[in-house]
Amino acid sequence: MDETFKQQVYELARLIPKGRVSTYGAIAKALGYPNHSRHVGKAMGGCPKDVPAHRVISSGGVLSVPEFQSKLENEGVGINNLRIKDFKKIFWNPMDEV
Repeated sequence: MDETFKQQVYELARLIPKGRVSTYGAIAKALGYPNHSRHVGKAMGGCPKDVPAHRVISSGGVLSVPEFQSKLENEGVGINNLRIKDFKKIFWNPMDEV
């Protein structure tokens, strides 16, 4: 995974509005790498502090990092047992939104 890919991931993640979530796979697909969701996850693991990593979750609507629950709840996102409530309703699809 090169630095350019990471920067593209970070740029896209910065566009996710407060109170919305996207997925590793959706970001990968939007960047032209539909089978690279794990690379997106790896990039997010070391992202700069200004990147809202808490808004990027698994495709099943489950938080990959439990510590992000409070940040999402502070933005008005409902969560039950690490699963996003109304996931389809608050899902931000970069293919449609950018």
